[in-house]
Amino acid sequence: MLVEKEKVEKAIKKAVEEAKQRKFVETVDMAVNLKNVDMKRPENRIDAVVVLPHGIGKPRKVAVFAKGETALKAKEAGAHVISPEEIGELAKNKRNARKIAREYDFFIAEAPLMPEIGKRLGPVLGPRGKMPQPIPPLSNPAPVIERLRKSVKIRTKDKPTFHAPIGGRNMEPGKMAENALEIFKIIENKYENPVQSIKSIYVKTTMGPAVRVI
Repeated sequence: MLVEKEKVEKAIKKAVEEAKQRKFVETVDMAVNLKNVDMKRPENRIDAVVVLPHGIGKPRKVAVFAKGETALKAKEAGAHVISPEEIGELAKNKRNARKIAREYDFFIAEAPLMPEIGKRLGPVLGPRGKMPQPIPPLSNPAPVIERLRKSVKIRTKDKPTFHAPIGGRNMEPGKMAENALEIFKIIENKYENPVQSIKSIYVKTTMGPAVRVI
């Protein structure tokens, strides 16, 4: 195992204890700094969606590009629905497109809509790592929506570092530590020698001091 759960949990407890109380529930974030990895090579970059066992304390926001029955089921599952007609409208209004991209954590789309989305909204969604996950037409999007509500996106781009939320300050440190271990699995599966690929790991609340894990 890359890092023992007890070590992560201890660092999370310290980060929460040392952070001042705020008028809102702060997110607890983890920063992972890599080493001995050439990020100029695309195959060394991480780009993954990780389902956290305990979520981050509040459901992630999901939007679905769909019509008909799929759109109805997406609404029933509590997702925001974007109709095929709205794709063109968003493409014409870049400000609204950027707002949607910021507002939602994940996007899903019926597969036949993907070429249009890529062409019209790819320049907005692509650089943010938010291109939709395709699903078969007429399928029930609810299971995918539920999974994404407990997920985080991990992306390194060309820098040897990434950040990820692992919970809310009001969550149990043990559960946040288990979330962190799930993210570590991505590193373990990605690199041949994961221990030698880690420079440092820190945890902190949104506005609190950083505490080193390793």
